[in-house]
Amino acid sequence: MLTDVFINRYENTPIWISFDEPARRFMVQATKLLTEQLFPPYIDGNENKTAKLTLQKLHDRLAIELGIDPLSALFNGGYRYPISDILKNFLQRPYEQTEHADVFIKRRISLVELGFREFESNVKAANAALPRQLADLRKETPLNELARSLNISALSEEFSIQHNKVLNDALRENMEELNERFRQAKFPLTYHNGFVQLSTEPVISKEIEKPFWALVSGERWKNVERDMLEAVDRRDNKGRDPALYAAKALESTIKIISGEKGWTRGNENGAAAYIDNLISQKNGRFTEVWEGEALKAFFSKVRNPLGHGPGNEEMPELTPQQDDWAIETCMSWIKSLIRRL
Repeated sequence: MLTDVFINRYENTPIWISFDEPARRFMVQATKLLTEQLFPPYIDGNENKTAKLTLQKLHDRLAIELGIDPLSALFNGGYRYPISDILKNFLQRPYEQTEHADVFIKRRISLVELGFREFESNVKAANAALPRQLADLRKETPLNELARSLNISALSEEFSIQHNKVLNDALRENMEELNERFRQAKFPLTYHNGFVQLSTEPVISKEIEKPFWALVSGERWKNVERDMLEAVDRRDNKGRDPALYAAKALESTIKIISGEKGWTRGNENGAAAYIDNLISQKNGRFTEVWEGEALKAFFSKVRNPLGHGPGNEEMPELTPQQDDWAIETCMSWIKSLIRRL
């Protein structure tokens, strides 16, 4: 199962053999991302209590997972460090040659992952709440009437929409910066949808993975997102049947589209029946017949053997190259189908 912390997921997957200068620079950059850009303790000289509480929450969560509490010293003589400095000192602590570089870096990547996941979760919650906020502001209430008459921007639809845009822009920009920092440090990693995972070759990452993760980030596609995260995690850690979870993500996409379009009858008995809903001429051929045949072949030849017990037959197993192909194929299909909506 997909676990929540980077170091736990990749505990048995060696990534680093040394801690070098690019890695040291990354830790400084990561500190600024977390404690200055995502959760700044002070804004325009005013204390940001919410950010401080969030940083403490991140500290406590990782401390439990690592069994190290506190993550770095609380005091320097009689001076107690603020939580932002405790995390800074943890991220930027000098590496000692007696330490295992792989564990040292993974612990710190785990903190970065938790921080970005928390910020992304907040943004998703704000996105989900926005329609209700706008509906409330449109109601004919005395407060809303007063706000409109006095032109109080904080109680306007435009303010809510702009505030939401600022949050989403901040998430996108910080994610892009983090992934660029990974690249500069030569870390084979990418952050998306709440998780840091091993990255593939640059072309696949840019043309398939990045647009895929952006498309499935909403509540509507949460099961698709979760199964594909599981597929990538199992592939990275040499777990069983990553292609099966990629196929589940693809099947969920097909079912969601069929249901939302009103084509699902309730008597479908498998993925092939839902694919028929998509290729039906009566339904306007959401996909062409040849595309439906290709989808059915994938489920028949890849998903079904992995998803059913083999009995006395040989246990089906794909090669690493075939697993890569299956995941990339499912991502491409899902991307294509969602873009047709």
